[in-house]
Amino acid sequence: MKFLKLSFITLIISFFIACDLTLNPNGSPANNPYFITTEPITIKEIAIPEGTKLNFEKHFLKKGEQGSIMNEKYLTGFELSGGRTINWGGVPITTIYKFFNKDMSGYSVYADFEVAPNNETAFYKKWKEEGCSLDITVKNRDNWSFDTSNILDVEGCSVLYQRYFKDDKKQQDFLDAMYVALMNVK
Repeated sequence: MKFLKLSFITLIISFFIACDLTLNPNGSPANNPYFITTEPITIKEIAIPEGTKLNFEKHFLKKGEQGSIMNEKYLTGFELSGGRTINWGGVPITTIYKFFNKDMSGYSVYADFEVAPNNETAFYKKWKEEGCSLDITVKNRDNWSFDTSNILDVEGCSVLYQRYFKDDKKQQDFLDAMYVALMNVK
């Protein structure tokens, strides 16, 4: 009987370890795999510079920094380092993360409004007014570039404006105006 109890307890402990769970009520810190680029590369149809942190989905066998890039299909987002930005629709951005909800096709884009763009478009000005992250829904999940033929909508602007609140005219009007301004970027 003691052997069965000990085996059961060992099985439970092994399960928690295998699932990377702890008994800590505050949870354990995430240690998802990531890779720091060593040269400029194109990922999700965006050219990114050397030193960019690519973050990937939790993986059973891989944790923390990786020695080589993982498959692009596991990418959850990227963060540029050292005050670097890239141009996304005329807006200097630092970070893109795909939506956490796997049923939604899109990503959130984070701008750095401290960096002046080459040309202040209506889209840039409207986005800067709120200074929020922008949630974009797309047709093709593998294309995070500023491709207006792939962009379906502006889904949200941080928590301030969300398509979810269909009855809130102010929120819907703002998101509609952002989408129109985005579509007019040349």
